[in-house]
Amino acid sequence: MIAKTLRAMATASLLLAGVALLVSGCGPKQVTIQMNGSTSVQPLAEELARVYMEKYPTVKITYAATGSGAGIKAARQGTHDIGTSSRELKPEEKTIKEFKVAIDGIAIVVHPSNTVSDLTIEQVRKIFSGEISNWKDVGGSDAPITVITREDGSGTRGAFMEVVMHESQIKLDAVVQTKTGAVMTAVASDQNAIGYVSLGSLDNTVKALAIDGVKPSVETVKSGSYKIQRPFLFLTKEEPQGEVKKFMDFVLGADGQKIVKDKGFIPVK
Repeated sequence: MIAKTLRAMATASLLLAGVALLVSGCGPKQVTIQMNGSTSVQPLAEELARVYMEKYPTVKITYAATGSGAGIKAARQGTHDIGTSSRELKPEEKTIKEFKVAIDGIAIVVHPSNTVSDLTIEQVRKIFSGEISNWKDVGGSDAPITVITREDGSGTRGAFMEVVMHESQIKLDAVVQTKTGAVMTAVASDQNAIGYVSLGSLDNTVKALAIDGVKPSVETVKSGSYKIQRPFLFLTKEEPQGEVKKFMDFVLGADGQKIVKDKGFIPVK
């Protein structure tokens, strides 16, 4: 009798285990997409990811904001599913797949109390190189200029160097910040500061200058009349497959490009 009871209990346990395995095997599988790259792209990428994850709850998308250089490297080495960059790829970097997902203007920003409202690109170049060091030389008050810049490897800095600085170098004693938000904070707390940030990150804590008479805006960047602009790129080692391709299709589709526009950037489609 005891042996019969034990056999029945064992059979029941095996049946329960089988049911558990069957249930777990039939459940939705979690998929993770890992992204790495530009701090300027981060707010847009995270909003795109948030909406996509709401639509597809079994997908988890993470973003490591380590700079464009690191994002390009992550894509080339395949350590992340998607790398991001806020500058054009150099010829030697074009061994990976690149997808332009948005266009961004780079705004030249000063403290809101600064009386200067318009500079030429040449004046901006001379300020950041140190050739112009006092605001009075560009129509402002008699005060030394505090230059705020981004770190080496930053996509924003790379684009700024390419579009504005050309062969000139940023002055050695410029204050270096490692994130867009840090540049905004530094400029907002110093009446004599000047820096550069993503157009999509602008708020009323700083004042964006007109460049060669043109204010930075979605319209002026899209028309090309505002010259200081750069692409936002998503990068993959190979042609996207599976869930990565689905996410990329979403980003470049109508819903994703609406998010691009709503975040203050310029859609590519």
